[in-house]
Amino acid sequence: MDFIDYYKTLGLAKTVSPDEIKKAYRKLARKYHPDVNPDDKGSERKFKEINEANEVLSNPDNRAKYDKYGKDWKHGQKYDSQQHRRSSQGQGGRPQGSSGQGYTESDFSEYFESMFGGAGSSFRQGGRGVKYKGQDLNAELNLNLRDAYKDFPQVLDVNGNKLRVTIAAGIENGQTIKIPGKGSPGANGGPNGDLYIKINLTSDTEFHRMGNNLHKKVDLDLYTALLGGELVTDTFDGKVKLKIKPETQSGIKVKLKEKGFPIYKKKGEYGDLIITFAVQLPENLTEKEKILFEELKNLR
Repeated sequence: MDFIDYYKTLGLAKTVSPDEIKKAYRKLARKYHPDVNPDDKGSERKFKEINEANEVLSNPDNRAKYDKYGKDWKHGQKYDSQQHRRSSQGQGGRPQGSSGQGYTESDFSEYFESMFGGAGSSFRQGGRGVKYKGQDLNAELNLNLRDAYKDFPQVLDVNGNKLRVTIAAGIENGQTIKIPGKGSPGANGGPNGDLYIKINLTSDTEFHRMGNNLHKKVDLDLYTALLGGELVTDTFDGKVKLKIKPETQSGIKVKLKEKGFPIYKKKGEYGDLIITFAVQLPENLTEKEKILFEELKNLR
C-alpha cells in the first residue's frame, strides 16, 4: 500500500507553519482547479489530492494524528487501544510482522486492512468520499462615488450565472465584501466556495472623500469675503445656503454636520462636509476700480 505524503503533496516541509500551509494550498488549488483545467483528468486528480492534504494538515488535531500515525491517522487511536488490550492479555506490544523498535508503516497498514477492510486505502484513492469546498472566486466592481452614496443594486455575471447583489451605502474604496457560497461548486457534495468582491471607487464630482467626511473647495469673491454675505453651494444631496462672515480669509474651513458620506451599514448616520474657502481676486480691473483700490490702499 503506497503512502501519500501530504506534506510532499503541498510541497512543504514537516515543520511548516499553519500560515504556510494555507498559502501553499491556495496557490496549488488555483493552479489545478477544474474550472481552470476543464476536462483534464490529471489536474482533477491533483486537485483532489491537494484538498485531501489540506483538510488534514490545516486542522491542528488531524495534523498531530497524521504526524503520529501516517496514512492511517483516522484510526490510530483505535490502534493504540487495541495494542494496549493485546499487551494486557500477554499478546505482545505490537502486531505480527513489525520489526525493530516502534511501529512501521507496514504494521499500520496490515492492522487497518484486517480491522477496517481496507478503509484507509479507500480514503486515499482519488479522495472518494471526501467533501471538498469549491474554489473561492475574486472579482472587482467599479463604482462612481455617487453610486456608493446610497444602497446600490447590481447584477453580476459569475461563471455565466446572474447574481443580484446590493452594495451597502458608504462602502470604502478598496473594501472587499464576501458573498458566502457564490464561488465555484464543491466536489463530492462539499460546500461551494465564496465570492470576494473588491470595490474600486472613482469620482467625477467636486467632492473629495476622506473616510466618512467629504471635502469641497468653494470659491469666494473678494467683496463677499471682505464684507460678508450669503452663498448657495451644493452638497452631495442638495443645496445649502451659507452665511459668510466679514473678513473671511482664503483657506478658512467650515464644517457642515452630517452632510458628508453615509457611514457603512449604519443607517441614517453620516460624516461631515468640510468646506474650504478660496478667495478669488478680481481680474481685468477698470480704471475706476483701480482708482478706488488706490484710495482704499491710502486709507489703510
